[in-house]
Amino acid sequence: MAQVDVEMPKMGESITEGTVIAWHKQPGDEVEQDEILLEIGTDKVDTEVPSPKGGVLTETLVEEGDTVEVGTIIATLDTDTAAAEVDADDAPPAEAPAEDEAAADEAKEAAPDADAEDEAEATPLETDSEEAASPAPSGDEVEVVMPKMGESITEGTVVAWYKDIGEAVAIDETILEIGTDKVDTEVPSPAEGVLTEKLVEEGETVEVGTVVALLASEAEAGSVEPPASDKPDATQETAPEADEAELPSTPPSGDGAVPDADEPQRAPEETITRRGDDGRFYSPLVRSIAKEEGLRMSELESLEGSGRGGRVTKEDVLAYLDEREEAPAAPTSAPERPPRPGRSDEAPPARGDYTVDEGPSDEELRQQYGDRIEVQPMDRMRKMTAEHMVRSKATSAHVTSFAEADVTGLVQLREANKEAFREREGVKLTYTPFFVKAAVEALREHPLLNASVEGDKIVIKHDFHVGIAVAIGNKGLLAPVIRNAGDYNVSGLARKAANVAERARNKELQPDELQGGTFTVTNIGSLGSLMGTPIINQPQVGILATGAIQKRPVVVENDVGDAISVRHMMYLSLSYDHRIIDGAMGSSFLQRVVTELESFSADADLF
Repeated sequence: MAQVDVEMPKMGESITEGTVIAWHKQPGDEVEQDEILLEIGTDKVDTEVPSPKGGVLTETLVEEGDTVEVGTIIATLDTDTAAAEVDADDAPPAEAPAEDEAAADEAKEAAPDADAEDEAEATPLETDSEEAASPAPSGDEVEVVMPKMGESITEGTVVAWYKDIGEAVAIDETILEIGTDKVDTEVPSPAEGVLTEKLVEEGETVEVGTVVALLASEAEAGSVEPPASDKPDATQETAPEADEAELPSTPPSGDGAVPDADEPQRAPEETITRRGDDGRFYSPLVRSIAKEEGLRMSELESLEGSGRGGRVTKEDVLAYLDEREEAPAAPTSAPERPPRPGRSDEAPPARGDYTVDEGPSDEELRQQYGDRIEVQPMDRMRKMTAEHMVRSKATSAHVTSFAEADVTGLVQLREANKEAFREREGVKLTYTPFFVKAAVEALREHPLLNASVEGDKIVIKHDFHVGIAVAIGNKGLLAPVIRNAGDYNVSGLARKAANVAERARNKELQPDELQGGTFTVTNIGSLGSLMGTPIINQPQVGILATGAIQKRPVVVENDVGDAISVRHMMYLSLSYDHRIIDGAMGSSFLQRVVTELESFSADADLF
């Protein structure tokens, strides 16, 4: 059988993992080369994965909804076997493994010393005296390494182990959770087997690429005896030697005494422990901040976490500390916010964190609104849009300014050239490239609009990477980026805009093409809107919305005085981050865009 592995493809330089959204083929199905096998996605874009060869899909190794690293084998193909033979191939051989097991058992009984020598060569576990007496697992040793979580991330912290020594693990099953001060992520098993050794403790920080655990790929569960220090024991939650940072040898002032090490429950609520009464885990970073700021356990447990599974993140703790400073409360309880008329009593998203929760059930909604309703779940793109928009509003102080432009000359220029342009370039000449061109010229004179806010610093970008909003039917919109937009004329921008828009609608964009933008232009006029108040695409500080072009009677000046004339008019709106952009600068930017748009004329040579 000629087996071909299907890997999680690389979707851009900065993308290190992808999520399986849907399998289009199932084991036993015949597939042709380049036929779609599955659909994958990131938080930026969804894309389809074609089959690298023709054959039969023999196995899918990743479930729908699972997230795995780039390069992970997610399926296997048999390029020789017919579809009818796959069922037999899928069943594990009955005789060969049994013979192998019998032979292995006989070898163990006949030559235990040789077996021990083989074990010594295969694994370094015997260096630990407590495990030397344990029978050795058979099979190859597989290393689990600290994965790379981004180009700028060089180390990670072990947040929690999900498996203990001696436990069986399936391929891609979560072994541990790791994190940085930015993100937490789960580490799947690279192979099926038994966890034989943990090389890094919870709370320990190591560099990317460090081996954190060892697996025996063909061992059976229970073949490895966990050392006494690693056996699951509730007393370890409060034992000082397990985590000295959690339980100081002398209690802080006012926090009571440290509990007995033999007590199986967690320490009193004033002591910051790894888990609360509800089982929620608190990462080393969160506990460190809480300890440094003098927070009590009861305060941590009162926070509504915005992390995975309701976990309290660093941002949640910092937001709570900011809120507590503004409105001091009793030291033993979380501050209560009085309800305000006409406003929700829920706290705003902490430091820009926001996730879409499941909300009430369908039955609860019908009890509230009656039976004459239709409940539609949000799809993945709509959830991402919701999260990004709410995060943006929580991050930037939004202000929107408006202006009006007479684009009669622009309309005449496009009408005079659109047919010839389409024949020459193969794409339509829309208004979008003109709007992008005008925005770039305004950005040259207002560099602060081409910046981002990083803490208390302003980062001004000298390249103009302009995102253009593209509607994806009723599902939402994407903003693919035209990189180095300042290097193109209108003709080049038209080709670039048409290309990324078409690929966005066909789900062919790479994730990198949706990142790195420095400013965004959204042509809401193409959908019939006169004007709008767009939300900033973080971490940018400005977004320009162009309204519909309409004929209107306006007053114009001519050689004989004022006159009423029919002109092509449009509204422009600029939303900007008021943290660094004042109204005067926002208005000046808009006027520069207006000047640029009004400079186009029917006889202009821009192509």
